[in-house]
Amino acid sequence: MSRALLRSVLELRAPSSRIAPLFAPFRHIQHRSFNSTAPIVEPVAQPHVSNAPNPTDDQVRPLAFKKSHPVEPPTPITDSVKTLLPLLAAQPGHYITIHIHGFPYLVQEGDQIRLPFKMPGVLPGDVLRLNRASIIGSRDYTLKGAPHVDERVFECRATVLGTESEPLRIKIKTKRRQRRKRQAKSKHRYTILRISELNIKNLGEVEASS
Repeated sequence: MSRALLRSVLELRAPSSRIAPLFAPFRHIQHRSFNSTAPIVEPVAQPHVSNAPNPTDDQVRPLAFKKSHPVEPPTPITDSVKTLLPLLAAQPGHYITIHIHGFPYLVQEGDQIRLPFKMPGVLPGDVLRLNRASIIGSRDYTLKGAPHVDERVFECRATVLGTESEPLRIKIKTKRRQRRKRQAKSKHRYTILRISELNIKNLGEVEASS
């Protein structure tokens, strides 16, 4: 008898213990919780100095409560302005950078302004007081505001000449893979102003108005 045949006979008589049974008994599986770790506590963010809820003298007021054009109390005029303001007022040909609804315009007395919108609540012939300017100057001197010049230093008035309108524009709007067409009509209107008065006050007039 060959060795291979003898080995097969011995394996049939004594089954190997390595073969696992077909029906093994059930085992109790212990479920482990994945939330066993301690919760992570994030540190509380300290408020920035520039965003303090209760501002003091050393802190800045919150940015969310800042106004676009805050009304600041009148400040005393510095010595340099007191010295050079009479020289600026004495020279002719003043110019000013006036701000109307956030738009800056560099104008002189007698110039016309065409606003890119229709100003509400005005009629032809009305006189408007323009009190927000960033630069006032002449040939040799320039007075710059931070960000605006004190309105007690100058007087600028504009007269409403009327309104203008552009020709009617028609734009055809289409959509891809559609035969339908739509017409969009637009007719923009403008307001025309003329700078009727521009005066630089003297130091005595400024101190009297304050």
